[in-house]
Amino acid sequence: MSPRVFSGMQPTADSLHLGNYLGALVQWVALQDDYDAVYSVVDLHALNAHPEPEALTRRTRATAAQFLAAGVDPARSILFVQSHVPAHTELAWILGGFTGFGEASRMTQFKDKASKRGESGTNVGLFTYPILMAADILLYDAAAVPVGEDQRQHLELTRDLAQRFNGQYGDTFVVPEPHIVKATAKINDLQDPSSKMSKSGGPNGIIEILDDPKVIAKRIRSAVTDAETEVRFDERMKPGLSNLLTIFSALTGRPITDIEDDFAGKGYGDFKGALADVVVDYLTPIREATLGWIESPSTLDEVLADGAERAEAIAGATLERVREKLGVLRLAR
Repeated sequence: MSPRVFSGMQPTADSLHLGNYLGALVQWVALQDDYDAVYSVVDLHALNAHPEPEALTRRTRATAAQFLAAGVDPARSILFVQSHVPAHTELAWILGGFTGFGEASRMTQFKDKASKRGESGTNVGLFTYPILMAADILLYDAAAVPVGEDQRQHLELTRDLAQRFNGQYGDTFVVPEPHIVKATAKINDLQDPSSKMSKSGGPNGIIEILDDPKVIAKRIRSAVTDAETEVRFDERMKPGLSNLLTIFSALTGRPITDIEDDFAGKGYGDFKGALADVVVDYLTPIREATLGWIESPSTLDEVLADGAERAEAIAGATLERVREKLGVLRLAR
């Protein structure tokens, strides 16, 4: 039996961006070959930002549709919406009893977001976010979790909670390991190449999967570069151009040195025009497939319902083990 992997993504926007795709979805699709994969649209996490109800519904479907369009295969993986499996919230409550207040307070992401939001804008849900994330992972006996640096501390908390519970009540949880893919391309903002591509940046700094091709081409042509004209990778002196070369290489599978050779003696205009064509050609099939799923919501909902049923079978068994270890009284039927 293959080891299991779990990962999730919040439905915080109508479209994922190129950084999401290259940083996460490409990994997810590849992991299906060697792992029993479980992927989730983690909508409960998104509630901390108080989204409009209609927007949350739309974005949850759109995020799942983009997973499918990118190559997540429900015949080989489980794809579900977090809130469709109630075990997530119950286990999060239980794990909260094993988490120290100081331990949760030291989470870097919480401190960063709390400092930006201020006391009035910082809710308890933001504070307990890592505990719900731990529940997400531990429910599925995940042996591996693909994580970036921003989530590594949360995974360490997950491991600590699993070991703490196991130490007190006996083997109950699988202790997950981080799954790091060395070749993952780090994509930065087109207007601020010192920062990673993110929704928190300006709209002109990101390439969205569902953008109109003309918008994509315009954003690439207006991407920040430098005063030189030589197409050369140099992250320190030419961070903007180096970011564009990284995108070119990631989408074509070609070494950056080969791309540099192709544009020797040519200017940035030629390079950006060629890159725009590469990005549009690559994303267009994903965009069209996504829109196909969105335009057939009943079909998409059937896939998610099937995924929830399969996820519930695994999560329910895990939660039953936890209840038994804790001595929670069974419901007599």
